[in-house]
Amino acid sequence: MVSQSAQGRAGIAYGLGAYLIWGFLPAYFKLLASVLPSEVVAQRIVWSVAFLAGLVAVKGSFPALRAALVNPKALRILAVTALLIAANWLIYVWAIVNNHVLESSLGYFLNPLVNVAMGVVLLKERLGRAQMIAVALAAIGVAVLAVGAGSGLWISLSLAFTFATYGLLRKIAPVESLEGLSVETLMLAPFALGYLWWLGNSGALSFGSGTDISLLIAASGIVTAVPLLLFAAAARRMPYATLGLLQYLAPTIQFLLAVFVYGEPLTTSHLICFAFIWTGLAIFAVSGVSELRRRRVALAD
Repeated sequence: MVSQSAQGRAGIAYGLGAYLIWGFLPAYFKLLASVLPSEVVAQRIVWSVAFLAGLVAVKGSFPALRAALVNPKALRILAVTALLIAANWLIYVWAIVNNHVLESSLGYFLNPLVNVAMGVVLLKERLGRAQMIAVALAAIGVAVLAVGAGSGLWISLSLAFTFATYGLLRKIAPVESLEGLSVETLMLAPFALGYLWWLGNSGALSFGSGTDISLLIAASGIVTAVPLLLFAAAARRMPYATLGLLQYLAPTIQFLLAVFVYGEPLTTSHLICFAFIWTGLAIFAVSGVSELRRRRVALAD
């Protein structure tokens, strides 16, 4: 039996892998700027099914996949998570190709604090004073941005809440990460294939229009599935609030890309908002590290 500490270390490794990949995703989707965001999402779903089918075959996970497909509770939860992740993908890809990488990064900076709030409200996890201050500061930052430059705020909030809810439901779903993601993509695949068929008939399908773009689209299955598998594996191996500590990595990379690579405007309202959120995250991070140290000391005693 795997020890709790070993599970925790594995969870951290999986989480780091997921957030590093997500951090650099804007650079990938910028290469697909000529493709409709809706086609990108549909192609992600279809190619993810193909990639995951191969992975299931290699790992010999067909019995576990069949068990998930006949589990009513798992199917109910995964039907909701499939819709959530599809909505998250569509908003994210649209934001990237329309030069809203900054708003996307803000959404994922908010995500850890939304995780904390959900963990407390829905999972009955304890919320310390530092965490309360962190969430309050984030709320103030969002309010400032809403008043000063709120045109893209819907992107940030939508990304934060769809992914936080997705992660929460995947944590309680009675299914492992590979089988769960396989079921989600299988549920979405008929809709994706129908939409791609319609695009093809209307002459608007980008796949097949050129070798480079077709290869990039096909690779979207791997780019999509790998970090989600890593994330789901991490979420099942560590406390949900602790998982939030790792989530600073991806939005930090996205923020740097938005400002220094893509030259997106950083307004005063953005700066104030980010300052509040970063302060809250710093308080939350320090609190989390202190709590981990206290637990280690208690275990040592």
